Amino acid sequence: MSDTSAQQGQEFIAQVHQKMSKLVQEFASGVINRTQFHKLYDRYQRQIMTVAQLIAESDPAVWRDAITDSEDTLLIKQRLTAKAVGMSVYDNDSGMPIETLGEFAIEAELIIPMLSSYRSAAAEIFRAGMRSTEMENGQWLCFVPGTYTTLIALFSLEPSDNQLKMVERMHRDFEEANQGPLKAGHVDPKTLAYPFYSFVQKRAAPQADDSDKSKSDPKS
Repeated sequence: MSDTSAQQGQEFIAQVHQKMSKLVQEFASGVINRTQFHKLYDRYQRQIMTVAQLIAESDPAVWRDAITDSEDTLLIKQRLTAKAVGMSVYDNDSGMPIETLGEFAIEAELIIPMLSSYRSAAAEIFRAGMRSTEMENGQWLCFVPGTYTTLIALFSLEPSDNQLKMVERMHRDFEEANQGPLKAGHVDPKTLAYPFYSFVQKRAAPQADDSDKSKSDPKS
């Protein structure tokens, strides 16, 4: 990919990020419903990931790797790509979970002390951000702090920097979209919008929405 093409790709990603921000505001102000939010947010998210992947893969050396490795380079990357297994959002004040999505099979007895320890450490570090740690079974836990909540993401393997940035943005959008009830302290999980809903569902089962992939149009 030429420098010009890469720049155009980055500009496209920036434009889609703007669309996502507008979508967040529309839900926060009641213009759209949860179904519309989830569908459109996932659509924009897939567009960004597709373009970012194309930019990342456009290395002249890739084809050489493919013919010298015993296993196809693309297959290796796919096999070793971290999957978002599950995500859980915890209230910062009460320390209790608001909602859990996907297969988040970790006992609360383990999560709560880890979350408490993370918050204590973060409080000592000015503007402390996201932290991730490997578990004994090889899975990775990612803690993302927010104003009202903390997002805990469970990955099958070590997530890439791009995946971590995506999770961080989704959590920021989650808090912005649901700022009203989160700020008021009157949270009904069934009325909230979850930017990471499709991220968990579709990354765990990538075949789930093939029909919609064929309809994806970056111009819309």
